[in-house]
Amino acid sequence: MSEKLAIYGGTPAVNVNEVVSWPPVDKSDEKMVLDALYSKVQSRGTHNLKLEEEFSAWNGNKFALFTNSGTAALHMCLVGCGIGAGDHVLVTAYSWSSSATCILHHDAIPIFVDIDPETFLMDPDKIEAAITPRTKAIIVVQLHGLCNDMDKINAIAKKHGLKVIEDACQAHGAMYKGRKAGTLGDCAAFSFNQNKCLSCGEGGMFVTDSQEIFDNAAKLWSFGETSRPEQSRDYHAYALGWMYRNNELTAAYARSQLAKYDFYFKTLRENGEYLLKALQGTPNLLLPYEPEYATHNWYNFNLRLDFAKLGITDPVQQVKLRDAVAAALRDEGIVASVWQRFILPEMTVFAAKNAYGQGYPWSIPGADEGVDYSLEKFPNALEYSRKHISIVQTLRAPNGLDITEKVNQGIRKVFENIDQIDPDRIAAILEERRKKA
Repeated sequence: MSEKLAIYGGTPAVNVNEVVSWPPVDKSDEKMVLDALYSKVQSRGTHNLKLEEEFSAWNGNKFALFTNSGTAALHMCLVGCGIGAGDHVLVTAYSWSSSATCILHHDAIPIFVDIDPETFLMDPDKIEAAITPRTKAIIVVQLHGLCNDMDKINAIAKKHGLKVIEDACQAHGAMYKGRKAGTLGDCAAFSFNQNKCLSCGEGGMFVTDSQEIFDNAAKLWSFGETSRPEQSRDYHAYALGWMYRNNELTAAYARSQLAKYDFYFKTLRENGEYLLKALQGTPNLLLPYEPEYATHNWYNFNLRLDFAKLGITDPVQQVKLRDAVAAALRDEGIVASVWQRFILPEMTVFAAKNAYGQGYPWSIPGADEGVDYSLEKFPNALEYSRKHISIVQTLRAPNGLDITEKVNQGIRKVFENIDQIDPDRIAAILEERRKKA
């Protein structure tokens, strides 16, 4: 292709007016939310309880608790599994910050593990080397909607007596050998933030099959009490507790969206598979990888620049070119972003080993022994953070293959004309736009 890039004044590949924004809202959502709005109980009532029942049935879990965020659900997982002050918890070096800050929420210490360069997930072959005498659990992040090799991870956990927590915040409907994310460990957390494949604006879900883990997590979820609001409460705090409950309006919206999720998932699968095939052979582009054991939900469809082929080795230049390519894709009408620019050990709270002041929780006697966040330990995560671009939302329902084909054309247009990408020129264009805004 030699067509002029849209960022330089050419015609965009995708007409943004044709793309339905996310999430799609219809009369069924309106009806459900209005029912909650006019209900006598708006804090925790029928819609909360029905949502938990419906989600656990849909996903295949015995227990579920609706929370105000995926981050809250992750904290509940830690507490449900008995993680406490000074304990170590393994987690991937590349993820959203909550995957690791949830560990700090209960005074435990994150131990980072580098990623596999093709799946972008925690490398199972590097887990055992990261286990310390204080390690109590592994948080397996099913990042971008792809499940990790859970048989291998569960075998390691069993060998060392560790709990397995799934961060399934992005993995609604994603599957591992025919089983859904959120059923593959001891407990799991989902997010219903607006960006997620299942959305109600803000919210989350904690799930488990263990009565003990559920009871421990439920205490944290509601003030440290042993009874939930729909039960007979004595209003006595039996443990350290937060207020992680959610409300009826949000639960009603989530119920309506859940009822349509199988259609959403089917559409995402069709669009993602089509795009993966259509982009084969595109120069300068590395495509995402879907192992045989996994079924991706394409929460993020990740592109990577082939810097080896482009001959760019300087990290600063890599980031400048990646950011310019992402901007060029956006001007082609594609929702493209750099999802997470930093690996977790780079973030100040971890690098400084100081979450609550005076170095706590790392200052707990013995807790910091052997804890090393040196960036050179995580080369694959660092490389990935510099080269990836995430395609989000444009592939989601009700947008179909007609829109996906235009996305394909836009990506090819940019990558086949990557010699036209001048990072400094594009940075100047973006700066001029900001001034005029």
